[in-house]
Order: sequence, then C-alpha cells, then structure tokens
Amino acid sequence: MKRAIEILIKGYQLLSSTREPRCKYYPSCSNYTAVAIKRYGLKGVAMATWRLMRCNPWSEGGLDYVDYDLDSADALASARQSMVSATAKEGVH
Repeated sequence: MKRAIEILIKGYQLLSSTREPRCKYYPSCSNYTAVAIKRYGLKGVAMATWRLMRCNPWSEGGLDYVDYDLDSADALASARQSMVSATAKEGVH
C-alpha cells in the first residue's frame, strides 16, 4: 500500500512540476506526505491529512517538517557536525 501511495505522489509531483510552485508550506504538501507515510505508515496518512486540512486560504504557511529534529537545517547541520567529530576521534589513536 505504501508503494502505491508513493507512486501516486511521484506522479502528482511530475505533473505539478510543470507549473509554478504554489504550496505555502515548506516542504511542499506532497513531499511532507511522502516522508510521513514512509516513516510512519498509517499514522503518516493521518499526519498528511491534518497537514492538507491546515493548507487553506486562512493559514500563513511556513516551515512544517514531519520531524523537526530530523529534517530541519539545524538538525542536519548538527548531525553532520557530530559525524565529523566522531570521525576525527576515531582517527586519533
């Protein structure tokens, strides 16, 4: 079931890539949905549904990651720094 949904999302993204971006959130709703379903399965479907319900003319949009601690630029930079530190420590014997 996950695979079928992923294929549908990829198809939608291919079709929508020919138009200018219109999503008021980052990452886009389709990317958010793909990540949420991949990580959480059925719970991800519920998360994506809630995200789509919030995407309306009265919302401000903005940053909305599936997992801020995993996906944000700050989290990615911190993880990268941890990897560099761990590699440096392993190299020193």
